[in-house]
Amino acid sequence: MTAASPTMTAAEAAAGFKAGSFTAAEMVEASLARIAAHDPSLGAFTCVTAERARAQATALDARHARGEDCGPLAGALFAVKNLYDIAGEITLAGSRINRDHPPAKADATLVANLEAQGAILMGALNMGEYAYDFTGENAHYGPSRNPHDPAHMTGGSSGGSGAAAAAGLVHLTLGSDTNGSIRVPSSFCGLFGLKPTYGRLSRAGSFPFVSSFDHLGPMGRSALDLALAYDAMQGEDARDPMQAKKPAQATTASLDDGLKGLRIARAGGYFARGAGRYVFDAVDMVAHALGAMHSVELPEAHRARAAGYLVTMVEGASLHLDRLRTRAMDYDPDVRDRLIAGAMVPGAWVVQAQKFRRWFHDAVVKLFDEVDVIIAPATPCRAPLIGQKNMVLDGVEMMIRPNLGVFTQPISFIGLPVVTVPTWTDGERLPMGVQIITAPWREDLALRVADDLARKGVARSPVAG
Repeated sequence: MTAASPTMTAAEAAAGFKAGSFTAAEMVEASLARIAAHDPSLGAFTCVTAERARAQATALDARHARGEDCGPLAGALFAVKNLYDIAGEITLAGSRINRDHPPAKADATLVANLEAQGAILMGALNMGEYAYDFTGENAHYGPSRNPHDPAHMTGGSSGGSGAAAAAGLVHLTLGSDTNGSIRVPSSFCGLFGLKPTYGRLSRAGSFPFVSSFDHLGPMGRSALDLALAYDAMQGEDARDPMQAKKPAQATTASLDDGLKGLRIARAGGYFARGAGRYVFDAVDMVAHALGAMHSVELPEAHRARAAGYLVTMVEGASLHLDRLRTRAMDYDPDVRDRLIAGAMVPGAWVVQAQKFRRWFHDAVVKLFDEVDVIIAPATPCRAPLIGQKNMVLDGVEMMIRPNLGVFTQPISFIGLPVVTVPTWTDGERLPMGVQIITAPWREDLALRVADDLARKGVARSPVAG
């Protein structure tokens, strides 16, 4: 008999539960014990929903005993970034101000969707304040720490999501990605992370940051886990007016297709400079494993990053104007100053940025007439030290916080689907992520490539600690 453990992958946990190797109640208790042992040094959780998890496990075990189909994720555990609503809990969104809000009356749609497929919620996770962060350092709740070396950052803003999954506290986590907040912590913590196409998954019941860029998605320790979670969370939701009216597209079964028929290239130009050599070594390793022999260039990617930054500042500021007027001193000063700066950006600049956005979208999508998949670095470095403010890249010293998303922001700007895969260099204790980018609505292709890299041992996500 296999013992219940949150260090399994979600797929392994679901298979073990279905086979009767352990009960859901045993899995929940194993997770609670591991959280108690490891989370005080990691700062991943802000709320552990122990009694809710126990009740869900009891109900799941009863259904299983009756011979019912409990769903493809039955027995797997998940936790969510604390900008997702959890009924009965306050949605903090990483802030001090939201502590004064009443508890959520209902679960976020994606929480409900995962539970409907048998997954068990274990709690809410630390994050950068109001998701305006790339480091995983929170001024109010402390930093989330990288399980592979707690002196280093998790990346943000889904930092707790990265720490909890990488440390094996739960099998899956949910994060959000506006400019890279799933992909940066996936890269730093050695995880597989999925940012779906903009508008694919419902955002209902989540605290927004930049509505025109916000994506929700899963993080885990295998491409199969991402596919299972993604398939479980799909479905139209009238509560999210920005969700695209697209039929659900199952991806799990297609993983076995591997690289069959896929044309794969690496991103050149902007994505081949401005980072440490080891960053491009990781891309080289992935390109070699995939047989990606040529490059394509995303035109004007540097402008896309700048325009995306501009829109982020302005939309983010507009959401917070009333709070800035009345409770400015309750913000992290770094967050507050960036929001105030965004409130002063001329409107004409935003109009130009949005016009360029359409041009860039059409130019990049046209590349997918020639290729199916584009690979690119996820971050310009491995995880920096907590508290570190500056880094040197290509001989240039620059601030860390605004520059960790240099390779993720141009992709968020036009909402393309991306899977980040974790790679490791011999002797290095910290990982390096690579982005697998596809055309809109082709998450299935990105997941196929990620799974192929995992089967070849090129991408892997060992549990830390």
